[in-house]
Amino acid sequence: MGVMTVMRHEIDEQPEALARTLDALLPLRSEIARLAQGRRHVLFVARGSSDNAAIYGRYLCEVLAGRPAGLAAPSVATHYRADLDLSDTVTVCVSQSGETAEIAETQAWAAAHGARTVAVTNVAGSTLADAADLALITQAGAELAVPATKTYTTQLAAIAILVDALGDQRLDFARVPAEAARLLDIDVDAAAAQLAGAHDTLVTGRGITFGTALEVALKLEETCLRPVRGLSYADLKHGPIAVVDADLAAVLVAAPNGPTVEGVTQLAATVRERHATVIGIGGDVAFAAQCDVALPGPDLPEELAPLALAIPGQLMVEALARQLGLDPDAPRGLSKVTQTDH
Repeated sequence: MGVMTVMRHEIDEQPEALARTLDALLPLRSEIARLAQGRRHVLFVARGSSDNAAIYGRYLCEVLAGRPAGLAAPSVATHYRADLDLSDTVTVCVSQSGETAEIAETQAWAAAHGARTVAVTNVAGSTLADAADLALITQAGAELAVPATKTYTTQLAAIAILVDALGDQRLDFARVPAEAARLLDIDVDAAAAQLAGAHDTLVTGRGITFGTALEVALKLEETCLRPVRGLSYADLKHGPIAVVDADLAAVLVAAPNGPTVEGVTQLAATVRERHATVIGIGGDVAFAAQCDVALPGPDLPEELAPLALAIPGQLMVEALARQLGLDPDAPRGLSKVTQTDH
């Protein structure tokens, strides 16, 4: 591999970061439940990679905890100053730094409109953490590479713990760090080579793993400077399927189990029939058989698979960036804390 990049080093830190985060936040489940008592709705606020983590949270809230959940448009608060009744809502604001002004302002707006607020951030003492009713501080450690890796997966862990506290079922997190560690040794060179030779790329998934698919697409765009479409396979099967041809590489992301695996397996076969290259991440044996290149995912239930499922995608992106002669640690035009106009 040559010189170890910072991004690769931080990818490798994820099993320990996940273990620390689980140890720190699992004892807070009763406190989360008390905060949410009497509140039925959950509203996630985020941008970028944190927004992809929030998409996972939305699915998990509705599937596991039986609570309607949504993704906030921060501009509703920061630009339109909308007057909403959030007295039945827990607002979860997700930001690795806790210093994105738009997210902090939206959290203050939500609180002023009756919401109880939870901050998910990697920085204790940050603006977001200090202002929230409850802060879930992830234990990723300082992240030096611009692309989010360990801060993203630890956000997923924090969100899974939050949802676990809201529902009646209990998730078993015990195997998450070990499964994350197992994926660090997979060979991603063939997948990176296929992407390097492709004219176009799209990434797709569905359901609880959809946020992971969008995160892989984002990593390809920001780290490898490639325009990439990330979309649900339910949407791909309609109009966008027309763009699938021999010039395209399709990255399909799937959990090892659950109700969406059969559909994404059928999609892989359809994409190959159109002569596109199929790169699979995760899934089961039948799914892997339909892929030109198959990267293994974690042996975890669908609800927890995303906590490690991003790792093969991160490794693939880091390898692709190096193949393209790019610096994965400092993508062009990006900084660690992104401020939008607000």
